[in-house]
Amino acid sequence: MRTFIWGTLGYGGWITMRKAIVGILAVLSGPAMAEPLVIAAMGDSLTQGYGLPQEDGFVPQLESWLRDHGADVQVLNAGVSGDTTAGGLSRAAWTLTPDVDAMIVALGGNDLLRGIDPAVSRVNLDGILQAAAQAGVQVLLVGMQAPGNYGPEYKAAFDAMYPELATQYGTLFAPSFFEGMGEIGTDPASVRGLMQPDGIHPNADGVVQIVEGLGPEVLELIAQVPSG
Repeated sequence: MRTFIWGTLGYGGWITMRKAIVGILAVLSGPAMAEPLVIAAMGDSLTQGYGLPQEDGFVPQLESWLRDHGADVQVLNAGVSGDTTAGGLSRAAWTLTPDVDAMIVALGGNDLLRGIDPAVSRVNLDGILQAAAQAGVQVLLVGMQAPGNYGPEYKAAFDAMYPELATQYGTLFAPSFFEGMGEIGTDPASVRGLMQPDGIHPNADGVVQIVEGLGPEVLELIAQVPSG
């Protein structure tokens, strides 16, 4: 067979072919290319990208921002519109697949809308963080603040559960999903130009601001993921 190839290709052709074969074998036998770090973004409609074209949603914009800042990542959209902390807890186990290296948890807004007892929400968030700890997954917990219409005791209990759970589990903590949008946490009317007509969900420009605010926190989360 070699005699046939030599006669057909000639010496120069044989050398060129041999180099190509050696190159291919070197690639096949070399170390595998590093895979992107995978972050699951667990949340509700804010994470899911309600009312926006897919590319304008929180997850695609965050992934793009992180890549622009040098992070080789894939951000998974684990946001479910209308989800409560109970819903997040119910799907925590199957969200935390072996491929997931880190997780953003941004839940609680729908608990507020339904007036759910903060003690119940706290148990649910505790369960999510416990599942992440058992899976060895680093977490960024995103908090929020309750309005005053449920009374001071409700607000105090709700607002406190996020930083307290973050301390308990040693997770990173961001005070608000809307931190990059200034006063929206306390006065949504002050940033109407960054919101959709419903006054609840951000528009594409609003998501840009949200990502600018949360992006550095997510970079810190990435830095905490063990290499290899």
